[in-house]
Amino acid sequence: MKKHAIVLAMMMAAALQAQTGHAQEKQRSARGDLVYRIVTKWSGHVQEAYRADVRRWARDMVPVFSQVPLDTLAKAADAKTFDAMNDMLLNDGERANMSLMQGIRSGSLKTPEKALGDAAADLVYVPVTPCRILDTRIAGGAIAGNTTRDFDVTAVANFGFQGGSATDCGIGSVGSFAAAVINFTVVTPSAAGYITAFPLGTAQPLAATLNYVAGDIRGNLAIVKLDQGPAANELSVYSFAQTHLVGDVVGYFINPQATNFNCVETSVSTFNINANTINFFNNPACPAGYKAITPYCWTASSGVYSQGGGYNANLNTNLTFCAWQNTTGATQQVFGGNVCCRVPGR
Repeated sequence: MKKHAIVLAMMMAAALQAQTGHAQEKQRSARGDLVYRIVTKWSGHVQEAYRADVRRWARDMVPVFSQVPLDTLAKAADAKTFDAMNDMLLNDGERANMSLMQGIRSGSLKTPEKALGDAAADLVYVPVTPCRILDTRIAGGAIAGNTTRDFDVTAVANFGFQGGSATDCGIGSVGSFAAAVINFTVVTPSAAGYITAFPLGTAQPLAATLNYVAGDIRGNLAIVKLDQGPAANELSVYSFAQTHLVGDVVGYFINPQATNFNCVETSVSTFNINANTINFFNNPACPAGYKAITPYCWTASSGVYSQGGGYNANLNTNLTFCAWQNTTGATQQVFGGNVCCRVPGR
């Protein structure tokens, strides 16, 4: 990838020099060097994040690199992020903006796809008040040496049958979840050894959740993955030596879940449009954490007509605008606001 990017950058630099044949040699060389830096720095990102054909992207970007002023190109080359580099070029005039957008429309750039959480990896932690879910001194008896015992952790209304609390410990009603945070305590093991907690139905890992010596009373906090299959139990605990075991849950990790949009409306701003003019006005900004979804634009003035609305591409503040044409001979009032949304997630 790096070798390909270097060759591509050299090709782009040569193309730029060919387009600027009447410029001074020194300026052509400086522009070529800056293009070389940008392409070698970001071609890998373009290919990975935008699933782009890098050569098509290069062809679409040549007009952008050749048209922007040299000082703007230098700032773009020094940008720390790809978005910041794009902003430097996009904010330097309509031609650069249109050239970059052409890359997206032509297919050399594609919008990155983002998902709301990976169901297996992007788990959400929920803390709970510490609560006992198992105690073999009260129910079940000591775990025999070199054996495994299974325990129920999720969808339990009363943990009393395992020697735990006579409640659901604040986790019984949440359904299945992927992992639990449990403080395990061994009580008077018969010999030195260890316990290993692991998901039900899986191979016992070569790892120790807690190490102990004979007669010990010792605890350790562990995050334990749980089985999410149809079995009643989700957790297995192996013990090297005979021991009693106590388990107190302090939290759990649950799978992410898409939720409905949470939307608000901004205040409505009033703008004055002069007689016989066409103009646009930026709408109020969204609250922190929200993004503008759509502008709303209206007027009660006869002879004033909407010319559309959308995002203001020249600003980095997620502002939308409303455009108007006033065909009357007097100043008229128009109004604009934003519908702003966020995805709360879980």
